[in-house]
Amino acid sequence: MGQFDRAFLIRRIIRFPFQHQYTQQVDFAQLKSELQLIEKNDLASLKSDNDRLVADMEKLKQRLREEITRTQAGVRLDLNLEKGRMRDESSGQELKIKEVDARIEQEIANLRTTIQQSKATTLQYLVGFVTGCSALLMAYLRFRV
Repeated sequence: MGQFDRAFLIRRIIRFPFQHQYTQQVDFAQLKSELQLIEKNDLASLKSDNDRLVADMEKLKQRLREEITRTQAGVRLDLNLEKGRMRDESSGQELKIKEVDARIEQEIANLRTTIQQSKATTLQYLVGFVTGCSALLMAYLRFRV
């Protein structure tokens, strides 16, 4: 029995590493296929997440473009309203300036008329005074000679 046990044991020892190695290879192959499957699933999941994020980014870009367009339209409207208000204000100020200019011209014309009347009145008084002085001078000279 010793020899039989020994031969059995030797065969068993020789066969065990090969059997063990085969079992490990099978386990590694299964592990490798599981890892590949997990990697494929993760890759598919990442791709779908990436596609979803790209779609979300496109939606956000479109909303941003629309918001920018709306804001620009609002700013243009505000600028046009401000230009119109400034034109109205400017034309109002021009009208006031024209009114003041006309009033100044009227006052100048009135002053010229008053000055002309004053000159005429002064000239009349001067002529009357000179005539009176001349008459007095002639009367004095006549009575003195």
